[in-house]
Amino acid sequence: MQITQIIMMLAGMLMLALMLRPFAERHRLPFAAVLVLTGFLGSELLLWFGIDTGIRHDSFRDLIFYVFLPLLVFEAAFKIDALLLKRNLLAILLLSIPVLLLSISITAVLVYYGIGHATGFPWIAAFLTGAVLAATDSSPITVRFPRLGIPRRLRVLMEGEDLFNDATAIVTFGIFLYIALNPNEQITFGDAMLSFLIVFFGGIFIGLLIGLVFLLFSRLFDDPIQRALVSIISAYTSFLVANELLEVSGVMAVLITGLIMGRVIHSDFQDERGSFVDNFWAFNVYVASALMFLLMGVTITVVMFEERWLAMLIGIAAILISRAAAIFGAAPLINRVPGVEPLPMDYRRALFTGSLRGAVVLALCLSLPVELSYWWTIQSIAFGVVIFSLFIQAPLFEPALRRSSLMGKEPV
Repeated sequence: MQITQIIMMLAGMLMLALMLRPFAERHRLPFAAVLVLTGFLGSELLLWFGIDTGIRHDSFRDLIFYVFLPLLVFEAAFKIDALLLKRNLLAILLLSIPVLLLSISITAVLVYYGIGHATGFPWIAAFLTGAVLAATDSSPITVRFPRLGIPRRLRVLMEGEDLFNDATAIVTFGIFLYIALNPNEQITFGDAMLSFLIVFFGGIFIGLLIGLVFLLFSRLFDDPIQRALVSIISAYTSFLVANELLEVSGVMAVLITGLIMGRVIHSDFQDERGSFVDNFWAFNVYVASALMFLLMGVTITVVMFEERWLAMLIGIAAILISRAAAIFGAAPLINRVPGVEPLPMDYRRALFTGSLRGAVVLALCLSLPVELSYWWTIQSIAFGVVIFSLFIQAPLFEPALRRSSLMGKEPV
């Protein structure tokens, strides 16, 4: 596809997203779900008229992983309430590392025995599926929390868990993918755990280092446009240095850099200049999310539902069961940890029902190499789970909240 065609296609998609946003808000529909449905129906209509869009899953794999993903992770870390995050950090880390690893294992077991094809879908395929589906994205629903008067602590818990879940899921996915691509290499559980710790905490170290460097660099400028440019440079620098040069967690590096830059810029600019930087990042994420979900809709095919509908249902059931077991089983134990503010039952229900799947799940399933015979099955499961999240979970979340005691806890 020529560059002129790509530019025209992206411009057309953004124009479409602009027109769809008011429709979604007016009918209280998740914007991402409307985008996916529009992309799917539009591409199927074109194919019915004999027009091939030319867009395939590998056409925008790098775009999502290297361009959109750092933007989404950095913006989420940049805007989060740093003080509340610090107060709830231990609970978030427990949910997003040991509890998430448990959830991945449960999902893998359920998917493996659900599909029941040891030759075509071996254990490593099941664990890859568990890692792909582990990353959560509550942003389509938490954005409405201030309007509903939901406690800020719940929003920070959900958004903070999303951030660290993404990092854990990507690191785990990388380890399982290496095992899948090197089946003859003997890799022990100890080797895998050591690799996880190096990649995960290596990303934290790089994020701290680059975040502090750009913190000092940003203090050279008092103009909000310059600060905004420094922030976006820091996001991509931390991701590429960690992920490509040092082979540690790029997402973890971006997360830490975003936390540092967000705290500094919001501390320095407590006026309209800070609002400009926030709006700059809101614009970036709007563009990235709109293009990503439209492209996902274009990539989905009817054949995927015809041939892999049962695998999709198995994947959906697996994530619901594993999430329920992880949240409701682990929360009582987390509440007993010294220094952790207890998680009330209403919070646990919100953490369960609000665990949507989105950008990171798409990025991971699209990065699967086609050399793996089961890549399309995993991708189909991932797409089915994201569709379920957007069209079933997201619309049902607000009615579930209204039946809880969480509504109106804080002034709107």
